[in-house]
Amino acid sequence: RSPPEPGPTLGAAMGSLGRCLARSLQRRPGLSPAGPRCYGSAPPALQEKTLVVAKPDAVQRRLLGDIIQRFERRGFKLVAMKLLQADPRLVDRHYEQLRLKPFYPALVAYMTSGPVVAMVWEGCDVVRSARAMVGHSGAVGTIRGDLSVHITRNLVHASDSVETAQREIGFWFRRDELVAWESRDRDNIYGL
Repeated sequence: RSPPEPGPTLGAAMGSLGRCLARSLQRRPGLSPAGPRCYGSAPPALQEKTLVVAKPDAVQRRLLGDIIQRFERRGFKLVAMKLLQADPRLVDRHYEQLRLKPFYPALVAYMTSGPVVAMVWEGCDVVRSARAMVGHSGAVGTIRGDLSVHITRNLVHASDSVETAQREIGFWFRRDELVAWESRDRDNIYGL
């Protein structure tokens, strides 16, 4: 007697994981599924990282717990976090591509107006997922849609690509500040 076919939910999850692993391999030419790993036994696709910064309004309004909870519930792994007062040089490096925009001076003033919490999250397709979770101010079900009040106070920054995430993480964290730890719930999240 053959085992039952996986249901639509399990099949969809397996398909999603397969696509994630395939994208990971496409970004790393010559790397096989059994290839080198950064640490532990997590496949490279599960080690994608993104930067998320809870901006001064998120800290002032005490929304940090809700923001972190959303990423944890999604199954992502926190590998670095720090509370800091961002100085203008750091903000200038981070938002370099916006320097010529008319709102830039207000953006720097806003980002340096109070403490921020910088975080690095890790997981399968975390960059794209984090952007979708952050959303925009009118998108119900997203961090900004549910929690922000005005477009100029949008609570959270999330990297927009894997390459941008790598660069931005380097602005906010030294390499030794990222904690390599094995997630015990990986089998429950990804089935690996």
